[in-house]
Amino acid sequence: MCVAALWRVPLISAAGHGIVIVGEGANASVVRRQERAVRGSTRALDMNNERKGKKDRCCWDWLIHGSSSSWPILLLVLACVGAVVCVPLLGKLKSRGQRVIVYCAQDQVYAEPILAEFTRATGIRVRPVFDSEAVKTVGLANRLLAERARPQCDVFWGNEELRTRQLAAQDVFRATNGWAALGYRSRRIVVNTNCLPLAQAPQSLRELTNRTWQGRVALAYPLFGTTATHFLALRQHWGEPAWEMWCRALVANRPFVVDGNSVVARLVARGEAWVGLTDSDDIVAVQREQAPVVALALSEEESLLIPNTVGVVRGGPHPEAAQRLFEFLQAPANVGRLVEVGALEGVEVAAMSTRTLAPDWAGLLAQLEVGMDRLGQLFLR
Repeated sequence: MCVAALWRVPLISAAGHGIVIVGEGANASVVRRQERAVRGSTRALDMNNERKGKKDRCCWDWLIHGSSSSWPILLLVLACVGAVVCVPLLGKLKSRGQRVIVYCAQDQVYAEPILAEFTRATGIRVRPVFDSEAVKTVGLANRLLAERARPQCDVFWGNEELRTRQLAAQDVFRATNGWAALGYRSRRIVVNTNCLPLAQAPQSLRELTNRTWQGRVALAYPLFGTTATHFLALRQHWGEPAWEMWCRALVANRPFVVDGNSVVARLVARGEAWVGLTDSDDIVAVQREQAPVVALALSEEESLLIPNTVGVVRGGPHPEAAQRLFEFLQAPANVGRLVEVGALEGVEVAAMSTRTLAPDWAGLLAQLEVGMDRLGQLFLR
């Protein structure tokens, strides 16, 4: 047999922790040398492990059975480990039994992820109560006013400023640091570009009364939400006679008066209305669905910035949890998340370069009942 044939069929020999591969008919002395080498390596590895084990046992024996001076060191080590592991865990366990009740006017689709993140971060369960699109903000504000004697809510998350200021004036919120504004969005004209070239679109609210737009304009019923706040701010800025004349002309043009700003945006997206008056976040929502719509900015004397607001209810059932949510919602990172999803346009009103209406809020509140009565008379369906 030739030498090459000796190596055709491999033979595997295992010895200890090693594997030796030799060929068929290989020299026996070579195999024995390889096996001795493996056994030597194995003995060296075993000796090394034994020395390491003895060293570990010595350290442990010194801590446990050594002099009394070793015990403070052991206790210090255990205390440090306990602080690192247990303190955060105890904080979470303490919060896990807590809850906070929120009356929320922010759209549910935007609010729920933020509230869920609060629960993940703190362990505090959130029970939200949302309002309906048709009676935006007003329904929750009225509920808070009705519950003043026995508050059921901890935190109010509003989607516009007027009703929050009304609640603050009625002592619904705690006296110190009771409420805050966060972020902003704005009132806009929305246009369906399949129905109307932008060059021909109305550029102001006053133009919406032109006969050209008869039966082609949509707006939310102006007794609720941001539409009510916007119309009352216009009343204050333009003066009662000019404002009432504009309202009457708008009604005479037979607009679609619908239950909420999101409905306005969808009507324009479908082309049932060519032009709408709505909020920027509702326009973003239909644009996300590839609707052929564009948002147009209003002039300085017509535009209104609309912040979100958050208030802590005076005498609410869970004040500690309410304070934590109050701080959480104002955190720039969380306001930024609302901007990212289109619920808000920006984090800081101060960063806005364009000027808008600046209502005298005290005067607006003083005239709130009169203004709302006039809106009801003008737009009653």
